[in-house]
Amino acid sequence: MEISVIVPVYNVENYLEECLESLVNQTFKDMEIICVNDGSTDKSGEILKKYEDRITIITQENGGLSSARNSGIEAAQGKYIGFVDSDDWVDRDFYEKLYNAIEETNADIAVASIIRGENKYRVKYFTQNVYTNLADKMAVCGLPKSCYVWNKLYKSELIKSSEFQTGVYYEDVIWTPNILKKANSVVTVPNIEYHYRRNSTSIVKSIQSIKKQQDLYNARVLLEKFFDENNIPMTKKYRRITYKIYYLCKIPVLKIKLYKKHWIYYLFGFIPFFRKHQKTDI
Repeated sequence: MEISVIVPVYNVENYLEECLESLVNQTFKDMEIICVNDGSTDKSGEILKKYEDRITIITQENGGLSSARNSGIEAAQGKYIGFVDSDDWVDRDFYEKLYNAIEETNADIAVASIIRGENKYRVKYFTQNVYTNLADKMAVCGLPKSCYVWNKLYKSELIKSSEFQTGVYYEDVIWTPNILKKANSVVTVPNIEYHYRRNSTSIVKSIQSIKKQQDLYNARVLLEKFFDENNIPMTKKYRRITYKIYYLCKIPVLKIKLYKKHWIYYLFGFIPFFRKHQKTDI
């Protein structure tokens, strides 16, 4: 088996079929599709059964995205591993081109362009290039902004021993930079796209719960520490780390951010009006 593709599934009945169609119809055929049904309560399970002759289904109690990905990694038999979120989809020749590039260059990771909607790119590649320097690998993959795991193909040996942290949101912010550091090289692959869907229930678009706010804050603090420890420049924009958001009628009226050991208070998220040292209680 050359490629294992891991698809965590949780209550995505409106999008799952499009995702699976893009995978079962790949031009690359020596691959397994591992769908981890993470305790879905909608019709996602029924949709998976329609494809059971072409996919492997793992059913488990709800444990979150990290738990589902970890289950998929454990079950994966492929030389390479990829991830696809179940509300997204990929080009028909997505894995063929990633595979050809990673085999040709002997890279540890092959990475493709990400597009949302018709033409809004998160990252876009025009040429095939290989990067070995950590700062270059981080930059070409779009970090610190785009810590995504799913537009890539990884050597299985690179990630088999690197579990995602469970019980937290934004686990990719923690996982991705450490995997890039472990990788000897990354190859960019042009002319294929990972189609990212920002749906109405996504973490990014919804009001941030206290749990999500805390997890994002913790992840961003670790990310900043990673950049500093590895002597990689980080712009001021990403060093302003949101700690807490207060809403009024779903409108964020106050944000508290950490920047250079100071808490900075922002009205409506962008008007700074108060500042105090980090050691002071908030």
